[in-house]
Amino acid sequence: MNKAAVTKGQAAAGIALPPLPDDLLRQEAHAPVVEGEPVIAILARERQALDRANARQGRTVRFYDDLTTRYGARR
Repeated sequence: MNKAAVTKGQAAAGIALPPLPDDLLRQEAHAPVVEGEPVIAILARERQALDRANARQGRTVRFYDDLTTRYGARR
């Protein structure tokens, strides 16, 4: 994010918001497909990746909820 955008956003909001945690910006990769491996093993790894992505989404929602609680929703 460039400095001008942060400054403009802070000025518009009247507050300095904390940065989004790095973990919440990460994309979850699909499970690798290994030739000759049983499909059930690949599916199990894919489900683990989905679980990680869903957990990250939950942390994102809690982060946003915490912000709106601390700073109030402005519309």
